[in-house]
Amino acid sequence: MQVVTLVLNRTECLEDLLSQLLEAGIHGATVLDSTGMMRVIDQVAEDMPMFSAFRQLFDPERKSSKTIIMVLDDQEVQTARKIIREVTGGLNHPDTGILFAVPTLFVEGLGEAKA
Repeated sequence: MQVVTLVLNRTECLEDLLSQLLEAGIHGATVLDSTGMMRVIDQVAEDMPMFSAFRQLFDPERKSSKTIIMVLDDQEVQTARKIIREVTGGLNHPDTGILFAVPTLFVEGLGEAKA
């Protein structure tokens, strides 16, 4: 089992992504609204024009992201990665998102407890 986290900057892909994951039998994802560090700094430090300039350079238009968290069997991880690449056009493109996974030692709450 792995916890797979996707920070999706291209939020316009969210509906299609979730639909395709569901069609592949992957369900139970949690979707959170999230905000990048530069956006927060810009909002908090309006009196510091240097930070605003950094945000405009690195994050000119996006106001928020969606963070998707899924607990998946190892086989499902590869399916999810393939779907994410197809829907987003690839995470190697700027301002698309970031995907990572970490091993899970145990899971409870998904039916039968898995160790």
